[in-house]
Amino acid sequence: MTVLPILSWLLILAAFAGAGYALVAAGFAGRFKASAIAPLTEYPSITILKPLHGDEPGLEENLASFFVQDYPAPFEIVFGVQDPNDAALAVVERLKARFPNINTITVVDGARAGTNPKVANLLNMEKAIRHQVIVLSDADIAVEADYLRRIASALAPEDVGGVTCLYTGFAAAGRVSQLSAMGASYQFLPNVIMGLGLKMAQPCFGSTIAFKRSLFESWGGFLPFKDQLADDHAMGMAVRNAGLILAIPPFAVRHAAVETGWGEWFTHELRWMRTIRTVDPGGHAGSFITHAFPLSLLGLIVALAAQSGPLDAAWGAVVATLLARVMLKWRLDAIFGKPAGPFWLLPFRDVFSFCVFLTSLFGGAVVWQNERLAVLKDGALKARS
Repeated sequence: MTVLPILSWLLILAAFAGAGYALVAAGFAGRFKASAIAPLTEYPSITILKPLHGDEPGLEENLASFFVQDYPAPFEIVFGVQDPNDAALAVVERLKARFPNINTITVVDGARAGTNPKVANLLNMEKAIRHQVIVLSDADIAVEADYLRRIASALAPEDVGGVTCLYTGFAAAGRVSQLSAMGASYQFLPNVIMGLGLKMAQPCFGSTIAFKRSLFESWGGFLPFKDQLADDHAMGMAVRNAGLILAIPPFAVRHAAVETGWGEWFTHELRWMRTIRTVDPGGHAGSFITHAFPLSLLGLIVALAAQSGPLDAAWGAVVATLLARVMLKWRLDAIFGKPAGPFWLLPFRDVFSFCVFLTSLFGGAVVWQNERLAVLKDGALKARS
């Protein structure tokens, strides 16, 4: 047997394995269907931290979802920007006018500690924290009205030190952002669910990171994370290193995909993939098998090139992987409620994901808030000259 048929068979087998992976992930997803909230006898006061950088599609409504919380204890929202001319400030002022009864604080401070721009912003906001629980959430996240109740309930047990949340994607800016949203819902989310189901992952997401304030202060606040690319992962590890649980309650928040151009989309996803490679290099390499449909296409192409290759098996792999991916999308949409995009775009999204994955295997630079940064072996960021 020549090299091409062997290569074709390897790709076909990997594709079938990827189809099986998708179906198992669909099964595990049921564990994260939103359930009834366990009521508390006493609810803690909460400070919500929202680091901002510029206006973006859907920003006002995403932030507004935090103002309309059905929460029986005091909560405040702290916004932070580093540029006094930041366009996000106008959005914040409109929200203050819309919701005058919600306590809000705006921190405008250009001080820059470390190389991680978001953590530099958070360090400046840290002095405004007043309440028992700290909830950090990225600007592009939208939540339901019971969000704070769910966070407080999950954080209540004594052995729980923090809470993070799964997230699905939704498009806020057209077709490119729709493809980005589908990547979050149908590529990233299944991998997380699978890792949790097999007890092989310890994730923490910027969609939500909630801490008990006493624990947060014990490790020195945000300062230890000032140079970390994967700051959310590092915060989660700080909770676990304290001997406490980082809980992931059964529901998902929504992440707004705001990319409007292909270059913006590619640099964002490449940073995301390289972050995963930094945090979990073995898992990142192993995620090769999750790209089932592109692998089946490669297997078919190689089989056609070999002429005597396993064409029937290759076509079978293409059909099987498409069906498995469609089943996974249907299952996730049913559990989490809101589709990120149409079925017909899924094959294209899968091919794009595979291309970004291959690119992420090489190089170590990322682009973040228009800065080009080098990623060191320990996950720290360094400014590139």
